[in-house]
Amino acid sequence: MTGAPVHGTWEPEPAARWEDAFLTGNGHHGALVFGDPRADRVVVTHHTLVRPDGDDEHRRPPRLAAALPALQDRLLAGDRGAAEEFTDGRPLQWVRPFHPAFQIRLNRPDGDTGDPYRRRVDFTTGETSAARATWTSRVFVSRADDVIVQRVTAAHLTLDISLDPRLPGAPAGLGIGHSAVLTPGGALLSLRARYPGSDLAYTGVTQITVTGGAVKLVPPGVLVEGATEVLLLTRVRRHTGELDVTAEGRTLRDLADGAFPAGPDGAQDGTAYDALLRRHLDLHRTAYDRVTLDLAADPAERALPGSALLERPRGAALLERLFAAGRYHLLSASGLLPPRLTGLWTGDWNTAWSGAFTTNANLNLQTASAAAAALPEVTEAHAALVHRQLPDWRDNARAIFGTRGVVAPSHTDGECGHTYHFSREYPLHLWTAGADWLLKPLVDHAETYGTSDPRTIAALAEVALFYEDFLTRTDAEGRLVVVPSYSPENRPANASWGTLDAAMDLSAARHALRTAADHHPEHADRWRALADRLPPHRINADGALAEWARTGLADTYDHRHLSHLYGVWPLEEITPHDTPALAEAAHRALELRGAENDSAHGHLHHALVAARLGDGARVAHALDRVLDGDYFHASLMSAHYPRRDVYNADAAHALPAVLIEMLVQSTPGRLVLLPALPDGCPGGRLTGVRTRFGASLDLSWTPDGSATAVLRPDRTHRIELRTPSGAEPLDLVAGEDRVVDVKT
Repeated sequence: MTGAPVHGTWEPEPAARWEDAFLTGNGHHGALVFGDPRADRVVVTHHTLVRPDGDDEHRRPPRLAAALPALQDRLLAGDRGAAEEFTDGRPLQWVRPFHPAFQIRLNRPDGDTGDPYRRRVDFTTGETSAARATWTSRVFVSRADDVIVQRVTAAHLTLDISLDPRLPGAPAGLGIGHSAVLTPGGALLSLRARYPGSDLAYTGVTQITVTGGAVKLVPPGVLVEGATEVLLLTRVRRHTGELDVTAEGRTLRDLADGAFPAGPDGAQDGTAYDALLRRHLDLHRTAYDRVTLDLAADPAERALPGSALLERPRGAALLERLFAAGRYHLLSASGLLPPRLTGLWTGDWNTAWSGAFTTNANLNLQTASAAAAALPEVTEAHAALVHRQLPDWRDNARAIFGTRGVVAPSHTDGECGHTYHFSREYPLHLWTAGADWLLKPLVDHAETYGTSDPRTIAALAEVALFYEDFLTRTDAEGRLVVVPSYSPENRPANASWGTLDAAMDLSAARHALRTAADHHPEHADRWRALADRLPPHRINADGALAEWARTGLADTYDHRHLSHLYGVWPLEEITPHDTPALAEAAHRALELRGAENDSAHGHLHHALVAARLGDGARVAHALDRVLDGDYFHASLMSAHYPRRDVYNADAAHALPAVLIEMLVQSTPGRLVLLPALPDGCPGGRLTGVRTRFGASLDLSWTPDGSATAVLRPDRTHRIELRTPSGAEPLDLVAGEDRVVDVKT
């Protein structure tokens, strides 16, 4: 192989649209950086910024438990439209929408023109930069200090700096208050925005430190003249009442002043910016550098800007860069919460689907690589969302189903976990598989790192308790029936959305009960017996795994979701190795599945399932649909639909998982190497991935069909090794590297 993959991307022009702005973030604050030498903009976001609607009552789950037995009776009697009446009559209510805070404007009337320009983002540091002539701008969001840091330099720098709330879709009634005061060596800017009809507000505070120039107030901002360097530190707080801006400013000044200690002679090594960056790198670079993918791409293609690379969708260099960008953006969006539909970023108040967390597919697809791609930071953010909302999940179970335990919502704004977003066409309140689906990544994490989180173990028991109370109805053969049942977001061709025995619900119930039994031996016999009474999956007349196991319910094939294949991915209920007949039926179901509206998450979900089924050609086809479909912006953040329609992180964040799954798959007792290698990736090297049996792994493969894996186990045990040439046992000893040679 020649050279190495590029861990960053660049463009020869400033961003003209916020969608093309380079991204940086720390899982709390986010920034979209335009990089314009004359009129730069940095859009500031924060995970907590969701717009209140002034009405807490409608954010409660519907109280339907008393009506549940009658609904079950009707569905079991063959009334296929009965579930449409299982509602409290409320109209569709969206969760509270995510929105940007404001933009930092840095206008430079004497900006250079005509000189060579470049803006770039370095994935290894999380730093965006731009340069023309003597002007430079560098921005990162610190994981260590939770602050947006920007440094601007130029000869005789003049900057008009202000905080501007005027972003697309901002509500007319937003109560704006500005302040600007001079401070020793600079100025302090603040912007308070109070939501219409609410006591909630958010305040942004920017501390400006100027080197070698003068500062004067030009409300609502300041004018810097004759400087050589300007340092900006920015934070956003969501609050009630008024924020103490003076105290916030003092904290930011102290952060700049105390960023690094002076040496023995009183001199300081570097600048405050450099010191803040070093502290940030201890966390960010350590996480990012754990895994790399090298597809032996053409060095000339590797050198191209991202926008030019996107015009060469068949090149290995594009896959390398999208893999790197996907891990970078996923890490940068994860902290306080996992990534939203838009990651951590938006430049518009009118975010599609509220810029929320869609939990019935999108969230888990975005975070699918977290365990294997060695990003425990992502799973920890996912866990924070889950455990914070468990009290609301208990409310859902009691109100809708009259049970103990927990039921997760299909949509959440990150604060409220109640189920209140549903309608006739989207009866999301009937979805009972969500808790198992959302806990699965936490179980994978525990297996990967050999840890045990007591909160997760307790939550698994609560899911099992729900199923104990809910699974009480049986069919004529004495098997349990999941009723009502819902397969997101599809319906049978001959019935309504709410029905019986959706494949996803069956897989989730079996997995939840058996996993809980593994961790709670005192209840194991009871929960395993309950799981064993669930009906098996059904193979339909087309030879496909049916989306509904209930006989007589016809499949609807043209749909973006693949909920019924939950047993293939991310579960291992159905595999070519253990259940070949079901795997063949699942593969047939995948062949018959349409793309409906070409949602990016549907294509990537298709690829993940195909990889588990060992179909490299189908993985490649699904990837091609995305790469050929113009889904990626110049920022290398993605869109939900082709032609860059609707800013959305699904494709960007899910793509690394697809590339890993086609190369390496693992369970606590099995390693599968090169299960679905596409023809377009004949050689390469993947380093640092984690397995669920507690080993890191480096894999290299060549066009001549040979491959080598190096395992570095943390635990001593025997696993099954599967390669294209067959299966064999493999003994691993903690602390001893094990080299495996493979012939493909």
